[in-house]
Amino acid sequence: MRMGRLNVGKSYSDLRVWNTAISLALEVYRITEAFPSAERFGLTAQLRRAAVSVPSNIAEGHARSTRGEYKNCLSVARGSVAEVEVQLTLARALGYVQSPVLAKPLDYCDAISRMITNLKHAL
Repeated sequence: MRMGRLNVGKSYSDLRVWNTAISLALEVYRITEAFPSAERFGLTAQLRRAAVSVPSNIAEGHARSTRGEYKNCLSVARGSVAEVEVQLTLARALGYVQSPVLAKPLDYCDAISRMITNLKHAL
């Protein structure tokens, strides 16, 4: 069963939530460029993986053949959003980034979480 794309567009790239998740990932990459080099394989890598996981899981879910699989991928994406939020909070506490710099990515996280919830309900 292909779901007929459920009126969400022909491609995952048509989804506003996916585009916002891409913006989040790009912002995380920009922010982590300024992290200490000692964090290259630690918090920097973890944050980037979590941020990349969000649009990746949205896209994967969109490509799945059942609503249940799609919803599961969306749940994973929302979990990755929470990871990003926690890791950005930790980066702030460690002094790697100042609060004003985090406003934009944290706003993205909030918006993505809400959009994922709405998309799951629409499915």
